[in-house]
Amino acid sequence: MLWQSDLVSVEDVAENKAADEEEDLTPEERRKLERKLKKERKKEEKKLMREAGISTKKAEPKKLSGPELALAYLTSWSENPKEWKFQKTRQTWLLSHMYEKEKVPDEYFTILLDYLQGLKGSARDTTVQKAEALMQELDGSDAEDPAVMERCERIRQVLQLLS
Repeated sequence: MLWQSDLVSVEDVAENKAADEEEDLTPEERRKLERKLKKERKKEEKKLMREAGISTKKAEPKKLSGPELALAYLTSWSENPKEWKFQKTRQTWLLSHMYEKEKVPDEYFTILLDYLQGLKGSARDTTVQKAEALMQELDGSDAEDPAVMERCERIRQVLQLLS
């Protein structure tokens, strides 16, 4: 097992050797040698840290997924409108998944309905067209499934709001 004092003596020997050779080296060779020594020192430090049981990796903050970001976007729109900023990708995700209760829970759906009131242009038109197409598709099927019924109710609410 290497101790810190052992490491220093190894480094001192390497540096002394390097200093003796430096007089004979070109600037390019000197730069290469310095980088090599630095790399070796860093490797030894990591080895000592590992032996001491200290983690050298930095904890990365958890990145939010697409659905989490979209729901945070919606919350920001409702709770902090001055800080809120339009994001096309978040709006697109919300519009394409708004009928799915698992992806957009009820508490967010009510906020989403308020958000949809301000929807303009082609986004509004395509949302209405898709909702009408989905409603016709679901009307044709005799589904008594509660999930389908919930989806139909959401579609109906969107159509009432935007039509």
